[in-house]
Amino acid sequence: MTTAILGGGLTGLTLARLLQEKGEDVIVLEQEEAIGGLCRSHTGDGYTFDIGGSHIIFSRDVEVLAWMREVIGENQDERERNTKIFYKGSYVKYPFENGLSQLPEEDRFFCINEFVRTLIEAEKGTLPAPQNFRDWIYTTFGKGIAECYMVPYNEKIWNYPTEKMSYHWVDGRIPRPPVEDIIRSAIGIETEGYTHQSVFSYPVTGGIEALIGAVAAPVQERIRTGFKVTSVTRDDDGAFLISDGRENIRAENCISTIPLQHLLPCLAAVPEDVMSACTALRYNSLACICLGVRGDVAPYSWLYIPQKELGMFNRISFPSNYSTEVAPENCSSILAEITYNDGDAVSNMPDDELISHTVDGLTEMGLLTPSDVTYASVFRQKFAYVVYDLEYQDNVVVVRNFAESMGIQQVGRFAEFEYLNMDGCIRHVFDFIEKLNPD
Repeated sequence: MTTAILGGGLTGLTLARLLQEKGEDVIVLEQEEAIGGLCRSHTGDGYTFDIGGSHIIFSRDVEVLAWMREVIGENQDERERNTKIFYKGSYVKYPFENGLSQLPEEDRFFCINEFVRTLIEAEKGTLPAPQNFRDWIYTTFGKGIAECYMVPYNEKIWNYPTEKMSYHWVDGRIPRPPVEDIIRSAIGIETEGYTHQSVFSYPVTGGIEALIGAVAAPVQERIRTGFKVTSVTRDDDGAFLISDGRENIRAENCISTIPLQHLLPCLAAVPEDVMSACTALRYNSLACICLGVRGDVAPYSWLYIPQKELGMFNRISFPSNYSTEVAPENCSSILAEITYNDGDAVSNMPDDELISHTVDGLTEMGLLTPSDVTYASVFRQKFAYVVYDLEYQDNVVVVRNFAESMGIQQVGRFAEFEYLNMDGCIRHVFDFIEKLNPD
């Protein structure tokens, strides 16, 4: 029996590898000429950049983390996280609630006072239940932290009003910070948040695509690139016929890891309500502005930028601080990320304008001098972030149920339409295979 896997990103390749290890015949069908999806990397003029956003290897999931590190082998190095939030001209410790002592006095008081007010309301039972993501931010962190950082940053990265987003995806996953930590942070006693990221790994050479290559190595001969799926049907025996318009691939099983928006047009007789639900699912695209510079850069891992005035970018990372081999000697690298949607200002900006915009913002921040830029490129990814709007839960169930009714199983970030990091994608593969082979 053959299992066809639609999509050759991290999820699809992990599926193929693990299913083959269990003795199954697999074939991976990838529309691009290169595998990797959002985990691809590009090398130019001696610089290597991750072109689907900055990636690192970390996880709370011990099993998944061990698997990633074992797969990539010796081509990895460890770094201690040094991450900041650029706030009103200062580099504030990340997470924001752990860096309150570095805020201007009025902002520090605002954050502490409103956090305590909110905590008292919660303990008295008078705090209204959140109705949306913005409400959740206020009820979890208080008005101060919400308005100084959490709301502006989240509206920048999601490119969508927080009051129009669901909060189901964060509720229970991110607890209210302990009041003791808030007080310690405010008076300058060191506190740490998100400790699972405090030490991370990264490939020494090849960027994050080195992980992709290592995952794919055992199934390399079972990968077809340049195969854009245009139709998925069933023959008289119930097998799947998967076509790119020129060739049919026959398989007894079909697992999709491609976006639902790509899968549904490949299926026949999709009901109107299913297509409408699929069209309503929101997502963000991503522009990665890659800059190579002479000399050293700031000693940070990455920066969060909540202020709109500095530029449209929401996150700045420094790949040359992850590995000494991703930039030429005596040079460094910077990667800026901008989320956008079809039809908005970013989607219509030529690449050279995006580069100039980014260089201007980074110059204002003091992170580079324009004359030191020796390399610049832009890479765009259409499907980057799942956006959980208020209708998401109703719409995604309709679409996923229809695909399942056609016998197509779905695994991965845009196949399941869930905001999964690399470790989350791998965990979903592990769990999927466990259900197939419970013993």
